[in-house]
Amino acid sequence: MSDAPTKIPKSSKSILFDIIPKGIDVFSRKEGEIGALLIVPLAFVVIYNVIMRYVFDMPTIWGFELTTFLYGIHYMLGLSYTYVHGGHVKVDVLTTRFSTRTQAIINIITNVGIFLPVFSLLTIWSFKYAFTSTVELEHNSTSWGPPIYPIKIIMALSFLFLFIQGVSELLKDIRSLRA
Repeated sequence: MSDAPTKIPKSSKSILFDIIPKGIDVFSRKEGEIGALLIVPLAFVVIYNVIMRYVFDMPTIWGFELTTFLYGIHYMLGLSYTYVHGGHVKVDVLTTRFSTRTQAIINIITNVGIFLPVFSLLTIWSFKYAFTSTVELEHNSTSWGPPIYPIKIIMALSFLFLFIQGVSELLKDIRSLRA
């Protein structure tokens, strides 16, 4: 038996380092674009609430809360979209001076050492949180009292999408090292 390392077939490399990250990136972009559409109902709710409050002196009991929910969903669905476009905060002051290879190594270390562990835990715990809320059919404890378990499910899915986008970024960084 030979001690030589087995080579991964080129087609497997292509799937792992090209096709999978591209598929994840497309999903993150589409998910973010769909989430961005929430700005339309959000604007309508805000405008309606302002008109009811200041023109007719009849504020709604649900307007502020619905605005908070819509903006929260909008924000959460934008997490992976922002990551795929490189929009999250990074400390680039030092790393931009490094070679592409060194930047990829730093990205891999921070992704494996910080990002993936943190967001795997956030994903796990948010799904537990969403599951408990769903089983209890949790409602908000306000005078309007809307169900909040759907919001918690979307929050958990958003963390999952961000985690998956982190895997895509890791694969792209590994691919850039191999090039």
